[in-house]
Amino acid sequence: MDGESSSHDKVSEPQKPTSESEEELNGKSLGPTGEERFPCATCKKSYGSKEYLAVHQRIHTEERPYACSECDRRFSRKYVLNQHVKIHTGERLFACPECDKCFITSQHLKKHMKTHTGEKPFACSKCDKRFYEKSHLQQHFRVHSGKKQYECSECAKQYCSLDSLTTHRMSHTGEKPYKCPECSKCFKFKRVLVNHQRTHTGEKPFSCSECGKRFSAQENLSAHKKAHKGIKPHMCSECGKCFLVRSALMRHEKIHTGEKPFLCSECGKCFITNSELKTHRLIHTGEKPFPCPECGKCFNQSSRLKIHMQSHTGEKPFSCAECGRRFNSKYSLVAHERTHTGEKPYSCTECGRCFAMKEYLDLHMSLHTGDRPHVCSECSVSFFRKCDLEIHRRIHTGVKPYKCSICNRHFTDKSRNRHMRTHTGERPYVCSKCEKGFLSKGELTRHEKIHKRE
Repeated sequence: MDGESSSHDKVSEPQKPTSESEEELNGKSLGPTGEERFPCATCKKSYGSKEYLAVHQRIHTEERPYACSECDRRFSRKYVLNQHVKIHTGERLFACPECDKCFITSQHLKKHMKTHTGEKPFACSKCDKRFYEKSHLQQHFRVHSGKKQYECSECAKQYCSLDSLTTHRMSHTGEKPYKCPECSKCFKFKRVLVNHQRTHTGEKPFSCSECGKRFSAQENLSAHKKAHKGIKPHMCSECGKCFLVRSALMRHEKIHTGEKPFLCSECGKCFITNSELKTHRLIHTGEKPFPCPECGKCFNQSSRLKIHMQSHTGEKPFSCAECGRRFNSKYSLVAHERTHTGEKPYSCTECGRCFAMKEYLDLHMSLHTGDRPHVCSECSVSFFRKCDLEIHRRIHTGVKPYKCSICNRHFTDKSRNRHMRTHTGERPYVCSKCEKGFLSKGELTRHEKIHKRE
């Protein structure tokens, strides 16, 4: 990451030293032996000269005297500004011999080379987590110690590292300096832009050694590897549920707290994450930037397009460990698995009824409010869900997009799946009382009422 958010950037004030690292700034080798040291009044770190102390104090004062003439971004150190300017000039003198990727500095190349070798020489003594660089390990130690020395001047929130504080500050400024040349989407960090650009190119350079599955980002591969090992290190203190990554835990915890800090300015609906809000906004704009190459249908999320593509290929990569039933998305599998476990984590605040998935709760809440926001322009019939309206419209248009591969009969909705079972003989819905099988969940529900009357 360029900019001063990188914890191991070189310090260059007042002159441009060539070997000063964060470790040196921590007081290990600044100045000759016996030289008087100059302590920081805010955090008590000490330095071998007043000049180095002055540079350090800019962390606390947030002084950034060096401005980029191209984008007006500001920096506390001239050396970091010089590195940043190379983003605009395109100067990248240091090429990787493995993949020909080029970098602005030799330090960035050296870090990158470790992604090829897998070298992580610095291990945490508390949790055995390993790191490419010592500075990253030092930052990580603060997680265990609870030390948070970097404070936001806007809201007083504290962070363990300058990286984290810099990231947080952008939530106040809204700054997103990195723009995708393909779709004009903007990002806070260059690494996130690089990962995003791979959604356009289809590049997936990171491969799992266990199963061969490929990923566009290193962090996605790291999370995937934990799935093979069965490691879910992040546990919810409320319900004990565990997660592969901390971000998933943080999203989950908001279910318990009810926190929904992201508000839609159009309709007032609130969301747990900013990404959910952005997806929701596309409903108001009508934007659907992801078209299916097979049938031309458009989607507002690439993930929904990916799931849709499986309706053409017939691929169902997610399998239930209990009954072997297969699904085309992880979301559908999770919803199904809860029919086995009985887990229903989403409860209605009006009547206390519980649901396995948030989608089911949202639909149920419409029964209390009477809200049917999706209205047919042909006959004015209204619906709770947009997908129900889309299915209804096919009555007017005559479109029947679902085709039986056995008898070529066409259907307006996914009732084709039930029809296919008349050919295959599959009856996946089994009564727990008498073990009789049924083609659909509705048929099973009606049957179970017979036992309840007995």
